[in-house]
Amino acid sequence: MTSQRTRERLMKRLEEQGISDVALLHAMRSIPRHIFVDEALASRAYEDTALPIGQGQTISQPYIVARMTQALLEGGTPQRVLEIGTGCGYQTAILACLVGEVYSIERIASLLTETRRRLGELKLRNIHLKHGDGYLGWPQHAAYDGILITAAAAEIPPLLLEQLAEGGRLIAPVGPAGAQDLIRLTRTREGYTREVLERASFVPLLGGAA
Repeated sequence: MTSQRTRERLMKRLEEQGISDVALLHAMRSIPRHIFVDEALASRAYEDTALPIGQGQTISQPYIVARMTQALLEGGTPQRVLEIGTGCGYQTAILACLVGEVYSIERIASLLTETRRRLGELKLRNIHLKHGDGYLGWPQHAAYDGILITAAAAEIPPLLLEQLAEGGRLIAPVGPAGAQDLIRLTRTREGYTREVLERASFVPLLGGAA
């Protein structure tokens, strides 16, 4: 169930759902999703579904990973991307194949330890990981051409908006459980433009570090 054939079946499904970026599809074909889940769930890794990764967190549905990444890439490839919520590192790895540098923050230390090992095995050299509070961002490396938030808040944290470069795009689910929208904010000289991409369902964005 982790064979090339099952991966190709997933790629076909993604294309049918509107994922058309060739480089993105290549990255999702290349990165082995089964290594990012528990061995007991590996046989389900190439289903188009979210799966538990422990600590009350999930690895996002492949379509959602692809949709968020494609929305980030549209309008030009960002060189510097901030990811809030590293989780198991799957989204991080996909981003690393497509952008210049990825700066990723995870609040749960035990998750990050395992993710650091996993990403190290993939030899992706443009990923920078940090244990910390995602609400604060990573101002030392701002401004970012792209920000991707992998958990839902009632509104975008103001400090993250401040760290987005002019012309940069921020992709995030916003809203309470059961009523979330996946949005794209683009920073302009005058302020921000906001687009609703589709409905979404994500775990909540929590503050602090654990």
